[in-house]
Amino acid sequence: MAGGHRDEFPQRGMLIWSSHIPPNERRAAILALVISVGLVIAKFVAYALSGSAAVFADAMESIVNVAAASFAIYSLAVAHTPADREHPYGHGKIEFFAGGFEGGMIVLAAIASAINAIVAIWRGGLREEALVTATIVMFAALFINGGAGLYLMRLGGRANSVTLLADGKHLLSDAISSLFALVALALVRLTGRTWFDPAIAIVVAVYIAGIGIALVRHAAAGLMDRQDKEDQELLEKILDSHLGPGGAHPQICSYHKLRHRHSGRYHWVDFHIMVPADWEVRRGHEVASAIEYEIEQALGEGNATAHIEPCKDGACETCEKADKETRRPGDNEKMQSPTPR
Repeated sequence: MAGGHRDEFPQRGMLIWSSHIPPNERRAAILALVISVGLVIAKFVAYALSGSAAVFADAMESIVNVAAASFAIYSLAVAHTPADREHPYGHGKIEFFAGGFEGGMIVLAAIASAINAIVAIWRGGLREEALVTATIVMFAALFINGGAGLYLMRLGGRANSVTLLADGKHLLSDAISSLFALVALALVRLTGRTWFDPAIAIVVAVYIAGIGIALVRHAAAGLMDRQDKEDQELLEKILDSHLGPGGAHPQICSYHKLRHRHSGRYHWVDFHIMVPADWEVRRGHEVASAIEYEIEQALGEGNATAHIEPCKDGACETCEKADKETRRPGDNEKMQSPTPR
């Protein structure tokens, strides 16, 4: 429309639901939720039968799995929602929030498990006649959680999804908790010393608390835009390759103010490049666009923005080479020939 302004972003009111999530990620998130619901029921049945503090600790972590898997589906849907007028950088940071939420829930589950284990040390309550049933449930939980956790982490790594990675790590930690519970049940059955059960439950609580704290720290770092060392090295390698007259095409004089951050799985990069001062705007823009595209391809999902500045270095070799390439033959003779009267 002549004289009008086309809106750069889609209008609000779009449906935020699982249709935004890529099919493989949606299937993985739903799988995690189904597994978590099934295992939390089985583990609490095993706890009700056996009274094992170690099984209770494992069951508490499974409750967190259900809450985290539910929130993961929502956060993935929001993260894949296109940018809009109110969120021009997209919605990717919801994945960091999801990771922090999951980490906080894990820490709370660890505290509850530790309290229950301490109470069990003084009061007892372990029913040894039900240890076989509890052992079978823990074996099943170990293999199911372990397999699902490895699958989610592999998929999350390929998709660079903080949410799927956090969910996968949590399922793996749940599998290790089940392994600890199995050790506790085996020691009680072999030795008859019931204090092994709450003692190992405390070890499980400390272990899962460490997992939760690590997830919270990672999420906080992402929300506060901490610079990623691997991204920094990759970006510097790309930009360095274009420096000087011997650099890869297109060549630039120098660069500075390189900054980058994550918005969930998405990368945002901006930097300043110095180009010969006598270049036309079109040529500088073409160079900037080429380097931006190279960076975006290397990062996978992201946006790179280059700011163009004129080079002020009088001894710049790149400027000298550009000047020689653009100077036409005979220019020097014309400049030295007398002006006709």
